[in-house]
Amino acid sequence: MAAATRNTLALVDRLMLDMIAQQETKVLAMARAIHPGLTSEDIRNPNDFADLMASGEWNFEDGILAGLKSAHMALRARLLESVE
Repeated sequence: MAAATRNTLALVDRLMLDMIAQQETKVLAMARAIHPGLTSEDIRNPNDFADLMASGEWNFEDGILAGLKSAHMALRARLLESVE
C-alpha cells in the first residue's frame, strides 16, 4: 500500500477516534439524565437499567456509537493489512 494511502487511513483513524469519543460523551450524558450516577461501565450493560432500555432516544444514540465503533474496527483491520 502506498505511503499516501496509509497516511490517509491514519488520518481517518484519528478522526474516527475523535467521533467515537464525542459520541461516548453524549451517550453517557444522556444516560445520566435518565438514570443519575451511571458510569461508562454501567452503560456497556444497558439491560441492567430498564429506564435506559425504555428510552428510544438513548437507544438510537447508543446505536450510532455502536456503528462508529464497528466502522472503526473495519478501518483498523484495513490498516493492519497494509502493514503486513
